[in-house]
Order: sequence, then C-alpha cells, then structure tokens
Amino acid sequence: MSVMSELRPALVKIIPVIFVLLWSTGFIGAKYALPYIEPFNLLFIRMLITVAVFLCLMKVLGVTWPSRNQIKHQAVSGLLIHGAYLGGVFTAIKLQMPAGITALLVSMQPLLTALITIFILQQAVKLRQWLGLSLGFVGVVLVLLAKEGGTNVEFGWPALLATLISLVGITIGSMYQKKFSGNVSLVAASLIQYSATALLMAGLTFCFETQVIDWQLPLVAALTWLVFGLSVSAALLLLYMIRQGESAKVASYFYLVPGITAIEAWLLFEEQLPFLAIMGFLISIVGVYLTIARGRASG
Repeated sequence: MSVMSELRPALVKIIPVIFVLLWSTGFIGAKYALPYIEPFNLLFIRMLITVAVFLCLMKVLGVTWPSRNQIKHQAVSGLLIHGAYLGGVFTAIKLQMPAGITALLVSMQPLLTALITIFILQQAVKLRQWLGLSLGFVGVVLVLLAKEGGTNVEFGWPALLATLISLVGITIGSMYQKKFSGNVSLVAASLIQYSATALLMAGLTFCFETQVIDWQLPLVAALTWLVFGLSVSAALLLLYMIRQGESAKVASYFYLVPGITAIEAWLLFEEQLPFLAIMGFLISIVGVYLTIARGRASG
C-alpha cells in the first residue's frame, strides 16, 4: 500500500475541519473589503477572477466539459449556492442588518435542510440527528446573542428578505447539487457555477451600483483571499462533501462557522469574546457530533 493510500482516509476526515476554518473567514474578508467597494461589484470581480483560475485548472488538469444537461444543472446550482447565498448576505449587510443577525438566520440552514428532507423528500432523519441539529442551533444563538451584547437591533423587511433568500438559496442549492451533480468533475462544476454567478452579479452591479472602487491594500488582500481561500478552496471542499455525504450532515457543519468567526474577529479586530459565546460554540460542536456520528438511533 502506498503512502498516499494510507494518508487518504486521514485527509478525508479533516476535510470538514479545513472547510469550516476557510468558510468562517468569509465575513472577515468582506469586512476588510467592503469599505472600498460596493458589494455586488466585489462579488462580480471575485467571480471573474475565480472563473479565470478554474479555466486554468481545466486546461492544466485536462478536465473535459460535461454534457449540456449537466452544464444546465451546474448553472442552477451555482446561481443558488453562490449567487443567492452571497448576494443575499451582502445585500442584507448593505441594508444595515447586523452581520451577526444575518449569520444567525443563515445558520438555520441545517434545520431547513432536515425539514425539507422529512416533509418534502420524505426521508427519515434520526432522533439523535434532530437533537444534534437543535443543539447546534441553540449554540449558534448563544454565540450571536453574546456577540450582539443582548442589545435590540432594528432592520427593515428588505434586509430580512435578502437574508431569507440567502438561506433558501444555500439550502436548496446544496440539495440540488447533491441530487444532480452526477459524476461531473468538481473543477468543471465549479467553473460553470461561478460563470453563472458572474453573469448574475454583473447584472446586479451594473443595474444598482456605481462601480466606484478605491484600490487599497486591504481590498486587494481581502479579494485575493476571498478568491483563493473561499471561492476556490472552500467551495471545492463543500462540493466534495455534498457529493460524499448526506445533506443534513453536511449542512450541520455550518453551525460551527459563527463560533469560529467570533474567534477570528476577536483575534483580528479585538472584538469581545464573552464566555457565553464560548459556551455556545462548544454546544454547537456537540450538536454537530450528534448529527454526523454513526450508530443506531431511533427515528
């Protein structure tokens, strides 16, 4: 047995850990970039660079194009997973919804995934998994309540609608990708998804924004990270996990993101990290474990 064959199982096990660490930096990157650029324009440029990267990967790796039918499915997945999710989050923040509240609402994805799985797809979710999903959400609420300091916040219906679009987009998109991804190369799938998202963001920025950009070092650094750390690395890991795992299990990893983001904001921006937030993060970890752990359970 080769060294790579022996290492592969261990590498596969740490993929969710790497994914959560990368995905959690999305809000951090946006916080660095948005003072210098409008949100849809940021996403448009990010998508263009990402498409260029995946075009190079397609050529270097010799990846073949999928069928016309698969191109259609991947475009739909991209518009939901990347277009609706990122566009909704950035729009909500632009409309003055606090990032913590936005993250709280989007973190309901695992519960929404489980509800769709049970009542629409009519698939069983074990009792232990329900407990894990519920604990995960409670943990996220504690993290975000601690971060918001328990203060009252106000936001309009447009911001709430944008966040709900983000929530539904990432939820339905992940399930759609799981059902229709087939055996398409992850590189080819990503290229198609980001191309479709780039077209969407182009329409949004040219219709609703001025395209004024202040090219400062924080913007360049944040954009570079958002492309290579998030759009390339984290997104490939997400598509891999969706292809390999159950929708509810994959979605449960998103419960860990607010806690990790809180720690990163504490380290980078000296934001407070209350004890309640730490406890919420630990509860989220327990919830994720219950959701993904194998074994017998009644359902």
